Formats: sequence, C-alpha cells, structure tokens
Amino acid sequence: MLSLPKEVTIIEVGPRDGLQNEKNFVPTEVKLQFIKKLSSAGIEEMELTSFVSPKWVPQMQDATEIVKSNPDILRKIVLAPNRKGVDRALETGCQAIAVFVGVSNSFNKRNINKSTRESLEELKPVIAELKKKNIFVRACISTAFYCPFEGKISESDTISLCNEFVTAGVDELSVADTIGMANPLESFSLFSALKEQLPNVLLNAHFHDTRKMALANIYAALQAGVNRFDTSAGGLGGCPFAPGATGNVATEDVVYMLERMGINTGIDLDKLVEAIDIVSPVLSRKIESGFYQLSKKKV
Repeated sequence: MLSLPKEVTIIEVGPRDGLQNEKNFVPTEVKLQFIKKLSSAGIEEMELTSFVSPKWVPQMQDATEIVKSNPDILRKIVLAPNRKGVDRALETGCQAIAVFVGVSNSFNKRNINKSTRESLEELKPVIAELKKKNIFVRACISTAFYCPFEGKISESDTISLCNEFVTAGVDELSVADTIGMANPLESFSLFSALKEQLPNVLLNAHFHDTRKMALANIYAALQAGVNRFDTSAGGLGGCPFAPGATGNVATEDVVYMLERMGINTGIDLDKLVEAIDIVSPVLSRKIESGFYQLSKKKV
C-alpha cells in the first residue's frame, strides 16, 4: 500500500532560481507582477531573489527593490551566499534567508571560490547570529546526488553535511539534485535516511528536470515521507555554475500530478498559468512544461 501525504507544500523558486540563469534581463516590474500573480495562485512560500554580486549574476541586481516591494506572501525567502549578502538582506528587513553549500568541493569552488568545509565554517556563526534575530534560515544543499565535475556524490557525504547544518541551527534543508541525474531509487534512499535522522527539521526536495526524471523522483520522495518540494513555474531555471543543468521541475506539472493523486497543494492551476504568461514574453527560451503547453491548446 502506498504511503503518501494528504497535503504538500510547494516552495516556488521561479523568481530566484528560475530567473537567475536567464540571458535576458527581466524588467523589475515584470518580476513583481510575476511574484504577485504566483501569490494569488496560492503560493505561500517563495524564493524572491538573491543578494549576490551583480557582476556574477546580473539578473539579481534589483534584489533590494524586489524585497522592499513587500509582496503578500507568508514566507518571503531570499538567497544570500555569504556574510556580505546576509548583511544586505537584513537591511531590507528580510525575515527568511537561504544560505547554500555544495556537497561537492569542485562545485563549491566554482560557485563561491571556497571548499565545502570553508563555506560551512564561514556560515556557522552567521547562522547563529540570524537565529538570535529570529530569522528563518534555509540551507540549500547543492549537488546532493551528482556533481558535473566529480560525478556521483556519496549519500553519506550529503547526510553528513545536512546534519552539520541542522546542528548549526537551520530551520529547513533544501536538498537538490542540481544537474538532474538522480533516479527514483536514489531519491527514496537519501530522503528516507534524512527523514529518519532529522525528523525535526523541515525537509525539502529540489529536483531539476534535465533528464525528465523529476516527477518520478518527487513520487519516490513522497513515499519516503517528504511533503515539501521546491518547484519553478514554467520549469524555469538552471545553474550558471553547473554545466548541463537545465530548468527546475515545473510547478504546474507537479501541482497537476499531486492534485490528480488526491494530494492537496492549495494552488490554483489557472492562475499559475497566468503567472507564467506574465514572464514568458521576456524570456530567451520557450516554456516547455507539459501542463502549460496543453493549457495553451485548450486540451
């Protein structure tokens, strides 16, 4: 008998993770309209933007303006990779901050020019300070399954890094298949182990759909007890520091699958499509998610 949750929480990452690798600069007003429509669709937790160097990620140069627009979302998350980014985020009044580290040293060095251990040690005191300020802290664990430079990542290494972040005090783990190479058996194995070892932390699964395995991996994670998933409207995304990484799994495809399975998400699919319609005209690539394409054909 299948063991599946009755409800699932979707964390929308389109405005941040989805747009960060977009070649065209998406106008700030379009981003704000996109965020507003996603909120109206029922999204209550969202990655809005990231406080990173505009030199390396030009798309996020309007981070302060995005946050100060104060969108009506229950949990407004911003990404901040280091102390400088955290300080900028705090200046805007952010109450939820995401930090990130790759399990792979090679990926981490290419991404933020530090080893995994160096990043972790730098972040530990920052996390402690944020918790003293009652800030919600989300840790994004990149290359949790595979790395574009090192290949397969040891499950024990991923679990060890997650444990260290939880010991440091984070509220949430977002565990990512950054280049979309995981299979359902690997998904079930890792998330089962994490649910068993870390029962008191919010655990999110974050899948990229590079090889069209994301929905299968989500199904496996559901059976492992996961009920929180990072998704991106329109399947937007990719990582500028991970060759071969394509978009995140599409929010609309995940919501459609879950709702058809009798799992409540609280998200309105029609309004989700309207949100994608807002941003798609300014993108450099076509929206290819299954549900979105069918919605345009009125099937």
